[in-house]
Amino acid sequence: MAEQKNPYAAPSAPVADLSAAADDGHLIEGGRAVPAGHGWQWIVDGFNLFKLNPGIWILNLVILLAISFVFAFIPIIGGLALQLTYPVFVGGLMLGCRALMHDEPLEVAHLFAGFRDKAGPLILVAVLYLVGAIVIAIVVGIGFGFSMFGAMGKGGANVNLPLLLLMALVAMALFLPLLMAVWFAPALVVFHDLQALDAMKQSFSGCLKNIVPFLIYGIIGFVFSFLATLVLLLGWLIWGPTIVGSVYASYRDIFVQSE
Repeated sequence: MAEQKNPYAAPSAPVADLSAAADDGHLIEGGRAVPAGHGWQWIVDGFNLFKLNPGIWILNLVILLAISFVFAFIPIIGGLALQLTYPVFVGGLMLGCRALMHDEPLEVAHLFAGFRDKAGPLILVAVLYLVGAIVIAIVVGIGFGFSMFGAMGKGGANVNLPLLLLMALVAMALFLPLLMAVWFAPALVVFHDLQALDAMKQSFSGCLKNIVPFLIYGIIGFVFSFLATLVLLLGWLIWGPTIVGSVYASYRDIFVQSE
């Protein structure tokens, strides 16, 4: 009988290259549909990844928050830099999740592993996302502008509430596909060497095929986010890494055909 590996045991050899390819199976083009209950299972699997090395998970989160605060104090450029590098950090953490799954240690270096050779396409994912967000903001802004113009034309007595509601719904309808396009993009870039646009197309397709599991995932995630916020935001030290782990778990569930 083959000896079973202990997921909590230290690896027998050091990790030489955090960005080196691992056998994660074949990419399922466009992703596959999975049962609705997997939306909950992704969260469970994400928490299980967190439990394998909670100390380093929390340390990585604190470091990322510290970087975000530093960027926040740099006018204009800081916020833009954070937006552009966010997928790179996520890509690195995806590599960290894979390391844990292969009985290797999660390291602080994983947070920056996406900068090794995937920074270009990962930053391009951020650029495409920002362009999409700007277009959505312009469309919604024009709608709100027409609403305010109509109110001013009537002496400012009445705001066109139906139009405001319509524009809010339009904003949600436009933003959701954009979010779907970037959700799996970092993982698809770092694990399958896809270019930014191809990764976003694949991500959108995978999300579209799993609307119901993602609906369950979103509802449960909203509840946990609320609970994590209640305890002076300290719950996010657990919930934040769990979200990252759940993204990796859902990526493997939808896009990876194990051999």
